[in-house]
Amino acid sequence: MQKQKKKLSLATKIFIAMVLGIAVGIAFIGKPDFTTDYLKPFGNIFINLLKFIVVPIVVLSIIDGIISMKDIRKVGAIGWKTVVYYLFTTAFAVVIGLAYANLFKNSFGAMEITDLEYTANSANFMDTIVNIFPSNLFAPMVNSTMLQVIVIAILIGVGILLAGEKGEVASKVNESFYAVFMKIMSIIIEVSPIGVFCMMVWVVANQGPQVLGSLAKVLLVAYLGYITHMVVVYSVTVGVIGGVSPIKFFKHMVPAMIFAFSSTSSVATLPITMECVENMGGKKDIASFVLPLGATINMDGTAIYMGVTSIFIATCYGISLTVPQMISIILTATLASVGTAGVAGAGMIMLAMVLESVNIPVAGIALIMGIDRLFDMGRTTLNIVGDASCAMILSSLEDKKAAKNGK
Repeated sequence: MQKQKKKLSLATKIFIAMVLGIAVGIAFIGKPDFTTDYLKPFGNIFINLLKFIVVPIVVLSIIDGIISMKDIRKVGAIGWKTVVYYLFTTAFAVVIGLAYANLFKNSFGAMEITDLEYTANSANFMDTIVNIFPSNLFAPMVNSTMLQVIVIAILIGVGILLAGEKGEVASKVNESFYAVFMKIMSIIIEVSPIGVFCMMVWVVANQGPQVLGSLAKVLLVAYLGYITHMVVVYSVTVGVIGGVSPIKFFKHMVPAMIFAFSSTSSVATLPITMECVENMGGKKDIASFVLPLGATINMDGTAIYMGVTSIFIATCYGISLTVPQMISIILTATLASVGTAGVAGAGMIMLAMVLESVNIPVAGIALIMGIDRLFDMGRTTLNIVGDASCAMILSSLEDKKAAKNGK
């Protein structure tokens, strides 16, 4: 009996497409006209599809995430503390990513790929705050004004919850459309190797080997951010708030970290993460709520990835981001974390959304897609460690509360 051939994973296909794109691109160095006329248009088609799917996926997934949070009311204080902790650490992670990226951005180097229009966003801080809130339901979606899109999605989700029984039809409609657009997104993601190949051939043919050295640098910067966030933020929160030794915490988390690093799936790692938390004294009932919720909304690793790669892509286009734009990145990435985590291709979709929010060409995603798996290994590991830190902190707080009430 003939053995069935093992299918290549999407990550492997994208990596192969990147390598082939680099090889073909090198062959066309000095004569890039063919790549510009006949290959780049196919890359542009993929980028257009990616931009098309961003808004509906963000809107529908955030609404779906908020509706599913109705169980948080049942757990009261545990629910809001969990969400606040996850959003706080996610915002902190974006800041770390942006800080390291800005520190090393001069080593990335600008490239002559500014063929797409770029208009600087020079709004001050208060304008940024005011512009978060839309005056029109459809204009933000048409113009991909992502912070306003997120606010619209949050308001609709909250409205459906507050409507009770009358909101059930809207909930079902959203669930149905969400499933449809998820299928459309999976189709777009499946053809991504073609888009990566075409864009990479064009970039290398026009830029030469400069882009390859930049990719290695941006990957190192991202991992520097992962390690810093893990060692500093989680050690402080677990040690100070949770009263758990950081050494004990990381020692117990090793099995889950190894599995997450190799599988790049927070959900697949969930049973191991839960076992690790219980082994170090975490409460089972809290872990069973906090960890699955974390696999859905906790995006610390992806937040650092977005901070680093957005600066990298902006630098490649010769764009210097302003402080208001960086604030916009922090707000967009943090608010979006509630809705887009746990979705296949979430990192890329969220990055496209962040780039749209500060008017950086989404086509730049093609530069880093080929090594996205390498980014994903680190960001998934960071995500599950963050989930576990929250479970341990809340377990400790509940123990203290019970002890106080016992007195």
